[in-house]
Amino acid sequence: MNYQTSQHHVPIATGGGLHLTRFQPERIHGLPILCWHGAIESGRIFHSRSGKGLAPWLARQGHEVMVIDQRGRQDALPRPARGVSFSQREVITDEVDAALAACLSLSGQSRCHIMAHSWGGVLIAAHLARIPGSRGHIASQVYFGTKRRVRVQNPSKWLYIDLVWKGLAPLARRMCGYLPARTLRWGSDDEYATSHADSVTWVRETAWRDPEDGFDYATALSQGGLPPTLHLAGLRDQALGHPRDVARFIEECGPHRHALRILGREHGQGRDYGHLDMLTHPDAVADVYPQALAWCQAHQGDAVSVEEDT
Repeated sequence: MNYQTSQHHVPIATGGGLHLTRFQPERIHGLPILCWHGAIESGRIFHSRSGKGLAPWLARQGHEVMVIDQRGRQDALPRPARGVSFSQREVITDEVDAALAACLSLSGQSRCHIMAHSWGGVLIAAHLARIPGSRGHIASQVYFGTKRRVRVQNPSKWLYIDLVWKGLAPLARRMCGYLPARTLRWGSDDEYATSHADSVTWVRETAWRDPEDGFDYATALSQGGLPPTLHLAGLRDQALGHPRDVARFIEECGPHRHALRILGREHGQGRDYGHLDMLTHPDAVADVYPQALAWCQAHQGDAVSVEEDT
């Protein structure tokens, strides 16, 4: 099915704004899908300049898709720089709220599905903990490689988490006033200093509390609060979204209808997937994308309620 794309600016009251790429098919089936990227990356994880990726694929299946770039990513301003910074709490309270409102306004719907990659899923879950009223607007979710704490121990974890993310990255952040991930070739996009510092705190500490005001996200979700969520983890992902750490994040999110699926040959896929290629590899079109869409379609008409674990 053919689709059209359009670009939209979503202003934020505290400054700057989000960039939203809208994929609008000729004939729309079902609810819109809002896509949220992870740390040191942008919405490009969901769509390439050549028209490949999850977002165009979903549009060809008849779903309207809205891909968000957080402030400071791609065309969303302001750019990370010394003296220009936003915290994770501002993403959780301001940016996610504005993105949801824009998605529903553009689509004319009252609910949507959310698909989030990596740290983006942590931010969305935190938003639902702080602003439970948003739950009624989200029919279902798919989290790709989402974890908060990294507790596995292996060489990949020691390199990417201990040495780079918690060691070298804070040094670079203090020197530059922001995290220059693009220059260092650690990621596709730079990160605000405060946002990176907040994420390091969450990766390191057992308690899931806000660094600014102490809000306890795990306690807020302990009685439920997430919509039906499919958690996907790559069998080959050794550090950034290890299946065991993804499983621990599921427990942190409290009781909710969910499924955890490991993406690899022994689980029926054509290859063993890692952290990024579950979205970017050509084989993901057949191995991964249909699973995500099927989950959303299965929960299209679910009533809003607190679901028990399944």
